[in-house]
Amino acid sequence: MAREKEKLLARLRSRRVLWWGASVVGAGLLVMVLLRASILTAVAEGLIVQDSLRPAAAIVVLGGGVPFREMEAAELYHAGWAPTLLLVRGWDSPEVETLRALGIEVPGARATSRAVLEKLGVPPSAILLPQERARGGTFEELQVAARVLGSDTLPVILVTSKAHTRRVRVTWEDVTRERLPGIVRAARSDPFDASGWWRERRYVLAVVREYMGLVNHLTGYPVRSRAEEAGE
Repeated sequence: MAREKEKLLARLRSRRVLWWGASVVGAGLLVMVLLRASILTAVAEGLIVQDSLRPAAAIVVLGGGVPFREMEAAELYHAGWAPTLLLVRGWDSPEVETLRALGIEVPGARATSRAVLEKLGVPPSAILLPQERARGGTFEELQVAARVLGSDTLPVILVTSKAHTRRVRVTWEDVTRERLPGIVRAARSDPFDASGWWRERRYVLAVVREYMGLVNHLTGYPVRSRAEEAGE
């Protein structure tokens, strides 16, 4: 009888442990489901920064995000924050080059950006088009911008997409060694939505790319463009 009582008590204890364990796991899963949106939103919001505006030497429009970055830059120009807009010339994509080789004229990225700015009322004389091409991504673009504008004592406004702003800020600090102040501004018309980015593949890829870029920054840029590695 004593042994049977011990077995019964052991079974009851085991059931209590299993019940409490299942309750804890269930509660944890419920909390994760309820907080998933908040956590994922915070992940995206961590990428977005917006610096306060002040008079600047120029507005740098980073490549990509057409026409949203150009729209933001034009608005800043018309508000009088800077007298010049800088478009860094990059290499056109292989697709565009191939189409041109076939005799099909396709405007390049910089020509498209300039057309958007002029359509928004920015005079051609206010658009600066340096001859140097950016042979790579954000790091190389900002290197060109720093070389063109680095002699000025005023800050530079850097216009980019929302999810790209934090990486632009840290990259500009690296490129200029914090000697030339940068004012990072997100294109407000950019459709990126921090509260629902995980529902669209293009935004998922954008968030992953930005965090990979930040890791590259934190580890001293072990991943570089081919042109930079070749010393071009």
